[in-house]
Amino acid sequence: MEWLVADDYWLARLVLQRGLAAIYLIAFLVTLNQFRPLLGEHGLMPVPRFVERVPFRRAPSLFQWRYSDRLLGVVGWLGVALSLVALTGLSQQGPIWVSMLVWAALWALYVSIVNVGQLFYAFGWESLLCEAGFLMIFSGPEWMSPTLLFIVLVSWLVIRVELGAGLIKLRGDPCWRDLTCLEYHHETQPLPGPTSWRAHHLPRWWHRVEVAGNHVAQVGAPVLVALPQPLSSVGGAVIIASQLWLVGTGNFAWLNWLTMLLAVAAVSDPLIEAGLGLSAPAGLSAPPLWFQGVTIALTLLVAVLSWPVVRNMISPRQAMNASFDPLHLVNTYGAFGRVTRTRDELVIEGSEAAEPGVEEGWQPYELKAKPGDPRRRPPQVAPYHLRLDWLMWFAALGSLRTHPWLVELVGKLLEGDQAARELLGHDPFDGRAPAYVRIRRYRYRFTTPAERRQSGQWWERTLIGEELGPVALDDRGRLVPHE
Repeated sequence: MEWLVADDYWLARLVLQRGLAAIYLIAFLVTLNQFRPLLGEHGLMPVPRFVERVPFRRAPSLFQWRYSDRLLGVVGWLGVALSLVALTGLSQQGPIWVSMLVWAALWALYVSIVNVGQLFYAFGWESLLCEAGFLMIFSGPEWMSPTLLFIVLVSWLVIRVELGAGLIKLRGDPCWRDLTCLEYHHETQPLPGPTSWRAHHLPRWWHRVEVAGNHVAQVGAPVLVALPQPLSSVGGAVIIASQLWLVGTGNFAWLNWLTMLLAVAAVSDPLIEAGLGLSAPAGLSAPPLWFQGVTIALTLLVAVLSWPVVRNMISPRQAMNASFDPLHLVNTYGAFGRVTRTRDELVIEGSEAAEPGVEEGWQPYELKAKPGDPRRRPPQVAPYHLRLDWLMWFAALGSLRTHPWLVELVGKLLEGDQAARELLGHDPFDGRAPAYVRIRRYRYRFTTPAERRQSGQWWERTLIGEELGPVALDDRGRLVPHE
């Protein structure tokens, strides 16, 4: 079946394989650094408590049979090791089954983590990594030509990522239709980056160009990706360019980087050769018939699983970032259907004073990237993912009732929990447990250029009120309010 061979996409596959291995590496390192204090045996949302009430069929995971922080560490380090094997290309040099086994193991390990990760893993890029990782099982080793169906399936994935995001914007907030959303987004996005302040202060006409460009990239470019070459390459290039702008103005974990990698599948090798100076080797072997048969079966599976996804995309009640199967094989995507106009932040403060009424005794806990100290410039953290920082943004949109994990975090800080403190960027008490903790709500906005020159601050903030009044721990370790 020569028509299934895609020699012109060898370099595209190479970039995909090495790039996805790098993202897997980052994802497993994030797991090793953050999973235990967030979701471990004594975390904010412990996995053992979760698997007691959620059956395997709803959340398939290795941890359904047994969870321990030590086992989580084994899974995390095994993921790191396999990611490095794939990143160096070692797994792509041997037999087909070796390549398939390594990618299958990476997918199974990460799905096991995501399916017990609860709110802290409920991001669209988690399902995207799972889905892309599953497709990579069928990418083939480097000595073999890729199959055309593999390229088609990856292209179908990037089409859904971009088109889902574009449609939910057009159906959602009116500011996407009147081209004004970017007048707010750079300031109110979850984790602004080093250039977000300057991006926010660009002229209004440029913000309109940004929104129009977003519509072109997320609604128009996917159509081009679905067409034959060279139009497919043009669509892929437009998507890559738009994602680079997002990388430069915000922190969206590995979402933008993974989307760019997937868009590479739409770009033919001659363009990659011109851009990267690489060339495909001569004399590639054709995929064996059994492997071509497997990719045909995979394509049929994806086609069947795509039906609820397509139905969701064309629905006026489109859901965003949803999985329709527990293994995250085919998902629907989309983000920022609604853009917030103002930015609230919940600032956690502690006091060692005997009486919390002494205002001078309160000191703020700083997270690693979330806006806190108005003088701190927003840092660049993506493609790394700071899960607590992101959940604090969502918590500021809701309340303690909808985010009970935040109350758990307060309790951990009052206990002086070392693991919880590792999630923070700055502990004002150097590891000591404070006597009281409170949470205050502030309204943040970027300073104007004149204000920045005068004060040196990136943010101006106004106190709105207390989200949680001063609380302490009683003799039984329960939170009690100060009277």
